[in-house]
Amino acid sequence: MSLKQWRKILVCNFTASVIAGLMTVTIRHVSRAEIFGHFMRSLVIAFLIGTPIALLLERFGAGMYRRRFPANWALILLTILGCSFAGNLAYSGASVALGLLAPHDFWTSFLVDAQFCAVFTLCFGASVFGYRLLRGELETATLELQNRQLEEERARKLAVEAQLASLESHIRPHFLFNTLNTISSLIPDDPELAESLVGNLAALLRLSLDANHERVASLERELKIVADYLEIERARYGDRLRFRIDVPSELRCAEVPALSVQTLVENSVKYAVGPRLEGAEIRVAAYARDGSIIVEVSDDGPGFTIQSIRPGHGLDNLQRRLAALFGPAARLEISRETGHSAVSFCFPRTASQAG
Repeated sequence: MSLKQWRKILVCNFTASVIAGLMTVTIRHVSRAEIFGHFMRSLVIAFLIGTPIALLLERFGAGMYRRRFPANWALILLTILGCSFAGNLAYSGASVALGLLAPHDFWTSFLVDAQFCAVFTLCFGASVFGYRLLRGELETATLELQNRQLEEERARKLAVEAQLASLESHIRPHFLFNTLNTISSLIPDDPELAESLVGNLAALLRLSLDANHERVASLERELKIVADYLEIERARYGDRLRFRIDVPSELRCAEVPALSVQTLVENSVKYAVGPRLEGAEIRVAAYARDGSIIVEVSDDGPGFTIQSIRPGHGLDNLQRRLAALFGPAARLEISRETGHSAVSFCFPRTASQAG
């Protein structure tokens, strides 16, 4: 047993001896000189009884606690009662051997002390045992609650991871498919330009693979992907596609959902540039406001409303990814004013993104 456990035994036995000594003094009319003797006697008996009880319960108590009621209580109380009688027997025998008790008074003293100690140790031991049972049940319930909370948290994280993986699996193949279509359309007419665009695509794929292991990417990386993508698309559309990127340097370290800006740009190319002979001008911008960062892609195309977003497609996927990554503080917005349509997403600005 450890030193801490022996200290507990010492405290319990000392407390029991004090209580027993006070009870003895109140039962009998004794002089001051006898008070110390009664206390020492109670202390010795307490150690002869309490120490075996503590050692036995330390060794076998766990097995007793796990038994069903009333078997667990019966085993504990029998152990306490047995140690009580054995301790009194040892004390009476030692008293006779030391000449403190006459041999013919052995059984008389033993029976008187045994009755008193039996009642006292049963009350004291039952109280301690009840406390241990309640404490054990409380610890078990607390541990089960903690485990349940950990399991629920793990399940939520796995659900979010699965959701993000599912949404991103729709984004990257879609992006690759559109880009390969652009390159394939150029091969018959301008193979040199097509070859150059293959190099641009390789750069895009390299950046995309780097981001494949991450749910978020720096805005700087996103803008590089967007610039390469727009160069590829401009080779297809010519002067019909015009673009500019206006993002301050202090915001380029912000982390955004991987390929999120490219999703917005691809949407503008598809609906503002592709269907119109005059094409469109696409502008990518970002700015900070009220503790948030807003990334906006605008064009001078016909525009659309948020109700027209098709479930499972680019903007709908991005909207759900924002919710999964940043919670309710993030949102996707669509607006139109002065002949320009804008799609933007907003997310909280962290301390590492400030300045």
